Amino acid sequence: MPMPHHTQMQVIKRRLADKEGSQRTRELRDILTKLPGYRNGPYADIRKWVESQIDETRTRSSVVHRDSISVRREGAAQVALVGPPNAGKSSLLQSLSHVQIKVGAYAFTTLRPVPALTRINGVLIQLVEIPGLIAGAARDRGGGRALLGVLRGADAIVYCHDASQPSSALRDVIDEVEAAGIDLPTALAATKADDASQNDLSRLRENFPSMSVVAVSVLDDASLEDFKAAIWGLTGLLRVYPRTRGRTDDDPVALRPGATIADVARALHKEMESSCTGGRVWGPSARFDGQIVGRSHPVAHGDVVEIRTAG
Repeated sequence: MPMPHHTQMQVIKRRLADKEGSQRTRELRDILTKLPGYRNGPYADIRKWVESQIDETRTRSSVVHRDSISVRREGAAQVALVGPPNAGKSSLLQSLSHVQIKVGAYAFTTLRPVPALTRINGVLIQLVEIPGLIAGAARDRGGGRALLGVLRGADAIVYCHDASQPSSALRDVIDEVEAAGIDLPTALAATKADDASQNDLSRLRENFPSMSVVAVSVLDDASLEDFKAAIWGLTGLLRVYPRTRGRTDDDPVALRPGATIADVARALHKEMESSCTGGRVWGPSARFDGQIVGRSHPVAHGDVVEIRTAG
């Protein structure tokens, strides 16, 4: 007579602890051969679970060639979308860009990091969707080390979580990122907010008090704008508008805090930096409109800058 099903499940999970890839698959197959062949009841459910774990392990093993993932940086900043499987990351990324992404109502729809550019406040920002992380990622479960390696190169993280679902899976993801020693500016996107209640959102804010929570739905343009504003806040970028021959450009230059007139010149053209002697400034950093300043003058968000060059 087989052992009680709940005891059997505990034994199975102990056997699978810290096993990944082909080793985990072999263990699962061995477990499957020794399970009673019941078609209904608790043991039938265990058999289905083990079979699903075999499929999941195959999928996770194909996500990456370990330590080989890289995402070429584009735009003024790179922000990673991170969360458990099926958290709505793909739908969100697709709504903010022109990238066509496979979207499905099941886990692991995205198998590799997907970068896309979106324009926020006139500046191109690169968003990178990271495939769903799971518990044990920092120990390389599911190719987690390579995926976490992509995070190390980002400027900020937006954790994504289906607002109507329990937050335990999100907590696992955050714990793995922290275990990997990654410390970046963060925010929490409560996705699929159109299906969530105010209690769901309040619970998320209570469970993650250290992060700002923004409710977002791909069906609500206003919430997408709020989400973009949250992303901009994470980047910490300044917008400075170049002025040439009395005309101010509509497209700003994005710079890090502490940037100077010389940095503005470099952003416009490398040769311009070498010949830059200073500039004229209109805006928050100027004492008066059109103030003439030197190369080392620190610019502020919203400044209009005209570069002055030698000769």
